[in-house]
Amino acid sequence: MATQGRRLAAPHRRDRPPPHRRLAARAVERAGLAAWRAGSWIVGNAPERVSVAVVQAGLRASYWAWPTKRRWANLNFSHVLGRPVDDPAVRRLALAAYDNYARYLVELQRLPNQSAAEISARVEAVGLEEIVAIWRASGRGLILTTGHFGNLEAAAAGLAHHGWPVSGVADDSAFPELFELLAAQRARWGVTVIPWRRMRDIYAVLRRREILALIVDWGYRPDGIPVRLFGAWTTLPAGPAVLAAKSGSPILPMIVRRLPGGRFLVTHDALIEVTSGDPAGIRRATQAVADALERAIAAAPEQWYSFKPVWPEDPAAAAELERRAAEMDDGASGEPRSNDGRRLDPLGAMEVAPPASDGVP
Repeated sequence: MATQGRRLAAPHRRDRPPPHRRLAARAVERAGLAAWRAGSWIVGNAPERVSVAVVQAGLRASYWAWPTKRRWANLNFSHVLGRPVDDPAVRRLALAAYDNYARYLVELQRLPNQSAAEISARVEAVGLEEIVAIWRASGRGLILTTGHFGNLEAAAAGLAHHGWPVSGVADDSAFPELFELLAAQRARWGVTVIPWRRMRDIYAVLRRREILALIVDWGYRPDGIPVRLFGAWTTLPAGPAVLAAKSGSPILPMIVRRLPGGRFLVTHDALIEVTSGDPAGIRRATQAVADALERAIAAAPEQWYSFKPVWPEDPAAAAELERRAAEMDDGASGEPRSNDGRRLDPLGAMEVAPPASDGVP
């Protein structure tokens, strides 16, 4: 496999540093937290329009100054548009996505100054009500899968503000202190954030017949489930389908779209029932999640801000994914495996949302 022996560009989680590097890592974490607090204070006290303009200028500068990130963004939007990576339309779309990401970052840093009621007031209620109606009609827990669109915090705050129980899974291993800060902010709105290691707590949400949200577009991993996305092979995490199969909860793909005037609309795709936990059932459900994600991206590609590589570049990797998909569809053992061939717990391949500041391009 082409990724064997080198660090992945889109890891699920950051590896724990060796002992001799932990002091340096700790210093970076503390500096990152201090920078985040300072940025939140500045952005929270400056006019929102001014903050957005400044952050957009900074991100556009980073697009040109950071060749690796620029290449990743262009490759992603090349797939979306079906055009060569050096096509001017690809570059324009990537920059538009950077602009929308700047709006999200400013909104995120202004959140500490806002109540759940203020945040949820920016979300059109009709979309939230449709999701809750589906959840209630099912009589079970509900797994929401989503991607990097709009403002997920606004949607979660909207659900919680109305008294509907919602939890999200997040990675606390990259910047643990920042994770705790952001988790505490969300807890004030009634949103529970569960660290990815606490599988018992994750299953407990579904056993209580509540709502669990998972982000699925954090980048290509060879040990995920093979899917076709915009006509090319890649992977999505096994977690949503495995959780659904084990808990009996359905999956509902959801997207938060940005509207004019700083408002948001929550939309959803068709409900996905996972009737089997065998390889064919897991792949079928994960492909349905991928199809819903593709429809959401195609409808508003400038609002998609996933800037890590979403597709493998190596044709051999794509061919291997196609082979694995055929194995799974035929009922063979196609479970996720590590780069050195070791079998993984399917939940160990689950992609989860890290602290919202992680992945800044």
